[in-house]
Amino acid sequence: MSFQDLYQQKRCSSEEALAVLNDGDTIIVPTGVGEPPALLTALSEHRRRFHDITVAQILAVKKYGYFDPTTRDHVRHVAFFFGAASRAGGQAGTIDFIPSYFSEMPMLIERGYIRSDVVFSIASPMDEEGYFSLSLAADYTMAAIAKARAVVLEVNPNVPFAHGNCRVHISQVSAITESTESVTEVGLPKIGPVQEAIGKYVADMIDDGSTLQIGYGGIPDAVVMQLTSKHDLGIHTEMIGDGILTLVESGAVTNRKKNYLPGKMVATFALGSKKLYQFLHRNPMMEMHPVDFTNDPYLAAKNDKLVAINATLQIDLLGQCGSESLAHIPYSGTGGQVDFVRAANRSKEGKAFIVLPSTAKENTITRIVPTLSAGTHVTTGKNDINYVVTEFGVAQLRGKSAKQRAKEMISIAHPDFRAELTAQAKLLNLM
Repeated sequence: MSFQDLYQQKRCSSEEALAVLNDGDTIIVPTGVGEPPALLTALSEHRRRFHDITVAQILAVKKYGYFDPTTRDHVRHVAFFFGAASRAGGQAGTIDFIPSYFSEMPMLIERGYIRSDVVFSIASPMDEEGYFSLSLAADYTMAAIAKARAVVLEVNPNVPFAHGNCRVHISQVSAITESTESVTEVGLPKIGPVQEAIGKYVADMIDDGSTLQIGYGGIPDAVVMQLTSKHDLGIHTEMIGDGILTLVESGAVTNRKKNYLPGKMVATFALGSKKLYQFLHRNPMMEMHPVDFTNDPYLAAKNDKLVAINATLQIDLLGQCGSESLAHIPYSGTGGQVDFVRAANRSKEGKAFIVLPSTAKENTITRIVPTLSAGTHVTTGKNDINYVVTEFGVAQLRGKSAKQRAKEMISIAHPDFRAELTAQAKLLNLM
């Protein structure tokens, strides 16, 4: 039977594809725009047919019907990371979450700690050899496909066919449904004067020939906007977005100086515009790989001058970062922050930056605190922190004593809070 014959044999409607499900199943869904909207909409519309179905995903883009807390006995969402679609449910306790390092999620699936009964994913059209590309999110989905009883792909001609370890063969697929809607686009965050100031401090410390990992947010994008005059930058990151595309178009990114996969940009998921998705299509410069490859600190650190730029919500005087909760209230998740902080620390001449505005709520709350708020989910520990940057400067913490760290951190706090922080540091015997 030809690959096209197999394709036609497995082709069905989104509703018909739900026949692969059994009560009690866990459905693994890729990151962000890798989610298959037609399949998940069908699941939402027919959710009351099922019992005890879990949809597990690191970052949901759309809020589907199964987010409804009144039907969670039928189908419920479980998050590996909260975003705008799932945050309210997480904070209300109607959506549960699974803490994990992004790099370790494939291993958790392979070892059975996280179930993978069924995979739902968006995919590119099939090529002549019978392969589809999961170009928008290879992440943990490739590991989930290897474990799953059933794999359902939503094939969309607007999904690019990318290079890298992100291909699935028709023989691995249980059912195929088709859609033609545009892939969801996610715009760049807003950049204000505080973000610009932080971005300039970081950009000034990035050398030509560095390899970059850049997280999502206003400050990382503010850094990117100030790197267009750099030379021979490389990319080894978890997320590729329009900010990185801007660097490519400016000529700043050549990947020539990378000593691990030279000439190649590497990422595990894409989040941005139609222009970005088109850039991924059969681009020999770009490879999409599973997250246990992109985020493995040992592998990423093979790049000399690896620069990691990630944001936090709160940080204490020792350098402990609370990047994923507001006190005990969940806000996002661990993601790949720790993975790349450790990778940059291992890299020859590497630099790991944690960035944050010095205050919140119109300068009424300091984000640099004596100790993290009670219940805060600690993301990156004090032993891993290298550079901390606010709009007031840069603190370098590695190799520093507790008292030296406190002095450094207070120096980059908002001036209105420095006296109070100094007094608190004395009470903690840090001054």
